[in-house]
Parts: sequence; C-alpha cells; structure tokens
Amino acid sequence: MADEIFHDRRLAELYDPLDPDRADLDAYLLVTEEFGARKVLDIGCGTGVFALLLAERGVEVVGVDPAGASLDVARAKPGADRVRWIHGDARDLPPLQVDLVTMTANVAQAVVDPELWRRTLIAAREALRPGGRLVFETRDPARRAWEAWNREASYGVTDVPGFGRVESWVELTEVTGPLVSFRWHYVLDGAGGDDADEDAILTSDSTLRFRERGELEADLLAHGYTVEDVRDAPDRPGKEFVFVACRPTSP
Repeated sequence: MADEIFHDRRLAELYDPLDPDRADLDAYLLVTEEFGARKVLDIGCGTGVFALLLAERGVEVVGVDPAGASLDVARAKPGADRVRWIHGDARDLPPLQVDLVTMTANVAQAVVDPELWRRTLIAAREALRPGGRLVFETRDPARRAWEAWNREASYGVTDVPGFGRVESWVELTEVTGPLVSFRWHYVLDGAGGDDADEDAILTSDSTLRFRERGELEADLLAHGYTVEDVRDAPDRPGKEFVFVACRPTSP
C-alpha cells in the first residue's frame, strides 16, 4: 500500500519541490554506466526523477510504482513518453529482460511486508537477464536514523509555485522492532491560525523496515542472487548499505 503522500495529488506534486537535491541518484547513474546497462527497470519509480534521467541518456527504462498520483506527476514531465510507466508493484510486471533493476532512496525499506519483499526479489530476478544486476540501498539499523526524525531537525519552509509557502516537518510515531513509523506534516499557504482551512493541513504516515546486512544477504542468496558487493552510499557515508546483487548466468 502506497503512503498518503503518493495517493494525494497535491502531496505528489509537492514531493519534488520539497526534496530538490537528488544527488543520491548520481551513484545510480554511475552504476548504470559501470555495468553498461541499456535496459533498466526502476522499481518504486515515484515521480520519475531517476527514470527520466536515464531516458535522457538513451537508456530504455520501465518505471513501476503502486502510487497513481506519483505516476500522474511523472507522466506530465518533459520526456515522459520515453519511459514505459506501469501502475502496480513488482508483481504486476510483464515479461522483461533488463540489464539492471534499481530501487533507489527508501524503496526497499518501504516494502515492509515479508511476503511482498520476497515476491519483489523474485520478480526483480525474473526481470533480469542472466548476468544482470539488482542494486538497492537501505539504511544501517545500527545508525538509528529515526532518532533525528523530529520537528526540530526537519522543519522547513519552501516557496512552491502553484502552492505558495509550504511548511513541512516529520515526527517519529512508533518504533516496533525493525518497523519505524513516522508522520510528515504539511501546512499550505494561509493555513495558520484558528481559522485554518483543514484542506490545507495535510499529513502522510509512513513505515519503513530496517533490515540488518546479514538478513539482506541471506534473503538475496535464498532467492537466487549472488551478492557481488555491499557498498557505502556516497551521499551518506557510513549510514547506508548499497547492495549489488547479480542473477547468475547459469541456474
């Protein structure tokens, strides 16, 4: 199930302006070049930022996401006709033979249900050609990133065309084992005070699963991958694992 931020068209349209620095995608562009990938499946493509960057470079891209509002935003962007967009999750994919499957940002952690995670790994492997690779990132639980998810550390005000002044912040709501839940708050222009317009005060609840490195390595091996490398995230050194897993060339 996609979070509210991806169902509500207003929040989907705010997603990119409120997070304009996507330097985290540079590492994925370099990985695409490193492995000479010409066909890429982007699982959890969201508003299409990474898929469109690849398409601009002549890469054949399929983007899949369960969030219809996010895909609507993606499809409205320049160059969107160069990407094949699919509304659904990895289980809804047609037959593919791609060189690279990616899950950027929080996508792998957002698959919190163990069965859906298992099926996602299976679907990604089936979409890869023999010798193709799955690359995804996930936060190191030992770094306890959620301890900084509070208003004081996250509050910001952004002027967004078409929306005006937007206040936003995050608050931690629950930690239960590997599951970490949090709520984003958004206050649109003119929504302050006792006479606030309820339609201009928006929230979105999310849950992420924090998996240990050993757990992920075991999952990948159990679903037919070989783990080629576990790298550091260039934009967040020491805080994340970047997994590079390969579909073997022989069964």
